[in-house]
Amino acid sequence: MTNSTDNLPGAVNRHAEQAFWILRIGFTVAPILAGLDKFFDVLVDWDKYLSPVANNVLGGHGHAFMLLVGIIEIIAGIGVLFKPRVFAYIVAAWLLLIIINLLTIPGYYDIALRDLGLMLGALALGRLSSRP
Repeated sequence: MTNSTDNLPGAVNRHAEQAFWILRIGFTVAPILAGLDKFFDVLVDWDKYLSPVANNVLGGHGHAFMLLVGIIEIIAGIGVLFKPRVFAYIVAAWLLLIIINLLTIPGYYDIALRDLGLMLGALALGRLSSRP
């Protein structure tokens, strides 16, 4: 639904600003919550999302690696809060790595597709952060 103020000069900037804040808050909160949950497994058993190939490369220390992933995700979320221009692209790259990992696990293609959408959102946040 639109109203007459949507056609005024500056409306596009307001809409871009709103989109920026929605993405910034989302890409702050979601990585922090997912990162914290790596330590508690309340949402899901995160270890099952690590490719068996990756677990073998890690010498069977997949759980310890997922704890490290949790720390990285918490840092990324905090980074998006304070420096979205930089950390939005870091989150996008991180999501690309997650997608590649998920594509090596049969039955997780739907989650890889969801993460592709998240990656595109992170890239959009990076672009919105770069505007004057």
